[in-house]
Amino acid sequence: MVPSFRKFVGMVTLVIFVIVYAFIAMVIGDMTLQQSSNLVRFAYFAVAGLAWVVPAGAIIWWMEKGGKNRT
Repeated sequence: MVPSFRKFVGMVTLVIFVIVYAFIAMVIGDMTLQQSSNLVRFAYFAVAGLAWVVPAGAIIWWMEKGGKNRT
């Protein structure tokens, strides 16, 4: 795959993933934690707010792995 096209596909995938992930995490948190304490809600949103980094890192790794010249 051409590196510029790989980066374009990765960028579009990353943007869509972050938007969908944020929406799903917000809905799950709102639906399941309404009666929970502030500490539990804070902990959930702290973990959910950082959990997207791992899959996003995998997408970025995929985008960059084909960009180097292999000699």
